[in-house]
Amino acid sequence: MLTLTREAYDEIVYQGYGGGSEEICGVLAGDYGDEASHVADVYPVENAADTPQIRYAMDPEEQLAVIDEIEDAGSAVVGFYHSHPAGPTHPSETDAERATWPGYSYAICAFDGYPFLGSWRWRGDGFEGERVAVEG
Repeated sequence: MLTLTREAYDEIVYQGYGGGSEEICGVLAGDYGDEASHVADVYPVENAADTPQIRYAMDPEEQLAVIDEIEDAGSAVVGFYHSHPAGPTHPSETDAERATWPGYSYAICAFDGYPFLGSWRWRGDGFEGERVAVEG
């Protein structure tokens, strides 16, 4: 299960709208658990993909700096997020090929209709869906 504060959820949605037709991405921060995590903050990271309209790739140096910032603030990395401006909330084949943090959440915000946030845990050999809850 992935629980987000209302502020964290809204921030992902606002970033997604702000990205227009390009995917946005970032790091989820809060309290990590093997089965349930809580997101208190989101940290955007530049989408460095060659084709940001259909892919996301976090700039590695910026991602590392954000992870250091999260840990320095006393929080933990909970997972990652990105948007699918015109697609569904489930992970694409490319998302599965690029997932590298087993046990962590990968949240996807879709805008094909009403904005919706779905989340999956990467289990090393595939994604497992998880329930998403928003506080407040």
